[in-house]
Amino acid sequence: MKKHLALLLLLPFTLMLNAQKTSKNKQAVIASIEKHKKELIGVSDSIWALAETAFEETVSAEILASIAEFNGFKVERGVAGMPTAFVATYGSGKPVISVLGEFDALPGISQKAQPTKEPLNAGAAGHGCGHNLFGVASLASAVAIKELIEDGKLKGTVKFFGTPAEEKFFGKIWMVREGLWDDVDVNLSWHPGANTEADVQSTLALVDFKVEFFGQAAHASADPWNGRSASDALELYTTGINYYREHIKPTVRIHYHIQDGGQVVNVVPDYAKLWVRVRDTKRSGMLPVYERVQKMAEGAAIMANVEYKISLISGIYEVLVNRSGGEIMQKNLELLGPISYTDEEIEFGKQIQVATGKPQVGMDSKISPLKRTLENPGGGSTDVGDVSWNVPNINLSVTVAPKDTPWHSWAVVACGGMSIGHKGMIHAAKALAMTMVDLFEKPKLVEQVKQEYISRKGDEVYKALVPEGPPPIQN
Repeated sequence: MKKHLALLLLLPFTLMLNAQKTSKNKQAVIASIEKHKKELIGVSDSIWALAETAFEETVSAEILASIAEFNGFKVERGVAGMPTAFVATYGSGKPVISVLGEFDALPGISQKAQPTKEPLNAGAAGHGCGHNLFGVASLASAVAIKELIEDGKLKGTVKFFGTPAEEKFFGKIWMVREGLWDDVDVNLSWHPGANTEADVQSTLALVDFKVEFFGQAAHASADPWNGRSASDALELYTTGINYYREHIKPTVRIHYHIQDGGQVVNVVPDYAKLWVRVRDTKRSGMLPVYERVQKMAEGAAIMANVEYKISLISGIYEVLVNRSGGEIMQKNLELLGPISYTDEEIEFGKQIQVATGKPQVGMDSKISPLKRTLENPGGGSTDVGDVSWNVPNINLSVTVAPKDTPWHSWAVVACGGMSIGHKGMIHAAKALAMTMVDLFEKPKLVEQVKQEYISRKGDEVYKALVPEGPPPIQN
């Protein structure tokens, strides 16, 4: 009890001390975000309720693009062949600092804003990765910077990239391929999480492809000898993948989803299809596995006496870490301090943990020291990786759900539609804007970030891993 009382007594002094260390421009962006907080929450909740999935984020994208336009940004819609992709630009000259915004949802995890599982709309999509918060926070930070440029307190250009389809097709790859970051000096990105930190960990490289098998239909009982089963080939192929798992490095991940294994039980299926995904910590490790599992498809087709076809969907790089940028972000997180929660919010978090079988420890928004960058980070993948191999990138994670919450689940959807998610969104907007202030004010910091990017990239020549032609909007 005495310990908690001492912390409460120290809190006003700590906040006052941090305010003294915060520059006028940083105080201005914080004030801007606070001023618009109610509207920002309303926009986030609208996108949360819409829950539009990859390449279908028509209303969500237009909401964000229209807000940018209303605030004086020049908006270019439908970039890189994607109707829901856009770029919003304000200012002129150097430096050019950009920030990413995502807004796509995940299918099948609709959820009410409550700590027990119950869909808002049965079978519908939900923001199980917090992207309703992502795009809004990033745009809020860009608008706050725009106001300082407009007032003559900063010089340069700020850009907001509206990036669709991160959860499925990885829209940023096509945007990178179009050269949309070619004039950018430094890019910033954040992601909703269960902790708050300047993120200096990489991600997993990934490739997505579809395998189709084509056989001959026949009556499954009267004359199966006249059939050539596509589903036999599919089963042989997945069996091969599963036996292969013993002989791949621990860092490799292989997933597949059977999309068509036949329609009825009394017909030898003449068609089968599955979606396959291969990951590793580096693209250089992922590519040989990709080549091997493609050969397995040929082997399965030979054994089942059917034809096969492999179609590349897309592939993404691991994130190229930038610790110089992480150090800038870290200082701003320390200035902001941790997010504080009400008793009701802490209880909400604990109920989420009960429902998902996790220890009831509540929320984690403490600001830890900058972590060591791990060689093999594990975790997921993101098309931010492709951006990071084309422009220096600074990453941020901010708490929007209780500790150990299963991601891509109903639990994240629930938190993203209430005050826990809202607080994380506002905190992220402030941290992003404060870091952008540093980059606009201090050319030496921009140069440090760029030099580390050049050093880490080395002689790697970026090559987008996508098929020729437009993005798969109709798939």
